[in-house]
Amino acid sequence: MVGYMHEVFPGFGFVLQILLFSVFLIVIYWVIKSGSIAKESAEDIAKKRFAKGEISKKELNEILNELKK
Repeated sequence: MVGYMHEVFPGFGFVLQILLFSVFLIVIYWVIKSGSIAKESAEDIAKKRFAKGEISKKELNEILNELKK
């Protein structure tokens, strides 16, 4: 049976290895990239929220003062 599959799909094992290795590399890249998002500081998040208009200048100053304590 193994010999027959080799005749029908020559090189399939090599293609499968390349495919699995590619999937492995993509998963590793995704894990590394998603970890960089968590490195954003609370101060940066507050400033972005202010820039989007989600919080007022007073709220931003309160948040920044709390973070400095």
